[in-house]
Amino acid sequence: MEEYKIFFKKSVEKDFKVIPQAYLSKVLKRIEDLKSEPRPNGSEKLTGLELYRIRQGIFRIVYSIQDNELTIWIVKVAHRKEIYKKIS
Repeated sequence: MEEYKIFFKKSVEKDFKVIPQAYLSKVLKRIEDLKSEPRPNGSEKLTGLELYRIRQGIFRIVYSIQDNELTIWIVKVAHRKEIYKKIS
């Protein structure tokens, strides 16, 4: 199976700035793992949207998958209490 390429929405850079360093490396590792398995166990498709989310501790990673292009776009990374308020 070919690996997917990962791209980040510009706003995700701001998301990373508020994540404590202790969590950031785990979040980035989780994102890196999406290259080989874009729909890992525990991922969920968000209702009414073409987006998926995975958990990493108290943070959620929201992303979209383009299977025909083998790309993944990271849309939002935020604390579990804030993530769904910020998705448009």
